[in-house]
Amino acid sequence: MYLEERAFWVAWSQIPTVGPVLLGRLFTYFGSLAAAWQAEPEALTQVQGLGRQLVEKIVTRRSQLNPEQIYTEHLRHNPNFWTPADPDYPRLLREIPNPPPLLYYQGQLDRQETLGNRPIVGIVGTRHPSEYGQRWTRRISQILAECGFTIVSGMAAGIDTHAHLGCLDADGRTIAVFGTPLNKIYPETNRHLSEKIIQKGLFLSEHPVGTLTRREHFAQRNRIIAGLSQAVLVMEAPERSGALITAKVANEYSRDVFALPGRIDDPNSQGCLRLLKNGAETIINETELLEMLGAIPKLHSTPSPTAATPTTPTTVVPPRASVPDLDPPLQQVWEATAIEPIAFDLIVSQAQLDAASVSSALLQLELIGLVEQLPGMRYRRS
Repeated sequence: MYLEERAFWVAWSQIPTVGPVLLGRLFTYFGSLAAAWQAEPEALTQVQGLGRQLVEKIVTRRSQLNPEQIYTEHLRHNPNFWTPADPDYPRLLREIPNPPPLLYYQGQLDRQETLGNRPIVGIVGTRHPSEYGQRWTRRISQILAECGFTIVSGMAAGIDTHAHLGCLDADGRTIAVFGTPLNKIYPETNRHLSEKIIQKGLFLSEHPVGTLTRREHFAQRNRIIAGLSQAVLVMEAPERSGALITAKVANEYSRDVFALPGRIDDPNSQGCLRLLKNGAETIINETELLEMLGAIPKLHSTPSPTAATPTTPTTVVPPRASVPDLDPPLQQVWEATAIEPIAFDLIVSQAQLDAASVSSALLQLELIGLVEQLPGMRYRRS
């Protein structure tokens, strides 16, 4: 029986010695996890990080599993999930070094959001905010939502809760990233908030139904918040705070980090002050924040398209000799780009490849200096 690629992402997730980073390496090396599942032990040892001892454990465990049965059973309890091989897997999240192999979702989907065409800002902070932190979190979240930003946070008590609420006050869209399975609301005091979010927003988690709640899961979910976001705002945080983990990971993912300054004698502000000392952008007021996030329209904006104006960018192709020999997928994607910025979804359309393949190719083209990424998930030739 033919099994789709995503079934093997589920099967590989049943092998506890293989985490997100190794799965990504397997996928890259073999081209698919279906091929990796069938690979001989000697071939597996060629993957970085897979020594012979670990390969022996993998092969032993693999022999005990039936991918078809695992996938069928998994779908019964977890019908809605993405894998990095799926075109709707969030574009920005797919690009981080350790994306969740399985990402469960519930709520209202927005394809422009998953493609990276809609700006997303993460807002995080302490679970025990002051009135100052609460007030500014609600205010900034509301303003960003009014300007078309999606707000992502962890639905924890404190700053996370006020970030979601501020967005909802503006009738905006918000994403809650769980550290638990989607059928377990934590903290329970946020059940009413979860009911409001799900009406217009989205729940995400990397944990299937039945996963036990563990403390480390909440720290791990911070990388998802950072990965989904184009910028992360830390509104109030003491020296030892999970929000600082999110900020650290955001820096590693080349996301912009902003921090709200506070009093130097306030323990709740020490984490933010430390971030500012280390180079985070300062949140001085809403206007400057919006300018830095690129939300304010330019005074001399491009005129709206008319009947005489093309509605899609013109692809300008330089001489083929100026480009090194590329593998077919890379060549297709490069030819779909232009000197002028072009949106990701338009590249997907012109390259006639699935979004996952285009995303991977663009990343490789960036690394070899042929393409550069611009804000708003647009690309142009370097």
